[in-house]
Amino acid sequence: MPNLKDLKNRIASVKSTRKITKAMQMVAAAKLRRAQDAAEAARPYAERFNAVMGGLAASAAGSPSAPKLLSGTGSDQTHLLVVMTAERGLCGGFNGNIAKLARLKAQELLAAGKTVKILTVGKKGRDAIKRELGEHFVGHVDLTEVKRVGYADAQGIAKDVLGRFDAGEFDVATLFFARFENVVTQHPTALQVIPATFEETEDESTLYDYEPSEEAILADLLPRGVATQVFTALLENAASEQGARMSAMDNATRNAGEMIDKLTIEFNRSRQAVITNELIEIISGAEAL
Repeated sequence: MPNLKDLKNRIASVKSTRKITKAMQMVAAAKLRRAQDAAEAARPYAERFNAVMGGLAASAAGSPSAPKLLSGTGSDQTHLLVVMTAERGLCGGFNGNIAKLARLKAQELLAAGKTVKILTVGKKGRDAIKRELGEHFVGHVDLTEVKRVGYADAQGIAKDVLGRFDAGEFDVATLFFARFENVVTQHPTALQVIPATFEETEDESTLYDYEPSEEAILADLLPRGVATQVFTALLENAASEQGARMSAMDNATRNAGEMIDKLTIEFNRSRQAVITNELIEIISGAEAL
């Protein structure tokens, strides 16, 4: 049985930990509101942009002059996986779930004889898959110094990806991130961005004639579309990270409280046992006299 001093020190240590987790929960809650607002504000634009692009892509599909970002290279041998996670931990399974999805996809592609290249965004994702897939890494984007992600950050990542595509380094690019739903639910998501894919839609834009041609417009808009999808993924990730951290710190705070209660009961019992033993010794000594 631990002595009273050890129990007292452990209770003090757990109380200090509870203060930290409570503070982190409150900070995450404040950041979550801003990140959630940013993610939700970006969704209508991204959805409308994709709807218009989908209409243009449907018109240009099969055309010999269709942009390479839409038609692809004609092969799917080399895949670039862009794994987007957080720079920091203590956010439950957020980073692990994204890394797991990317790892499974990579293993599936390798089993099919494909070539896999991995570009990581965020230190935690890199650390999670480095041991198994480190030989497939081709680059890393460090956002440690970025306090709040902006479109410029997305443009930098998109420029890197597009530069690699133009250089013929890969045929298919897929983003891995977490789509935010609420504080407790974030969905790990894989989104193919090259060649561009769009959900079928009955958007009204298909009723319009475009000048210049659909191919010319797509050639200009598709690179912006990649940047838009990267930016949307970054915003979804930011909201998901804070939501997961808030939930994880709330659980940690509650667990710390339960541990303090158990340790306090153990401390009181141990102290009572010590007092009882001392009384027995005093009484036994008095009777011996």
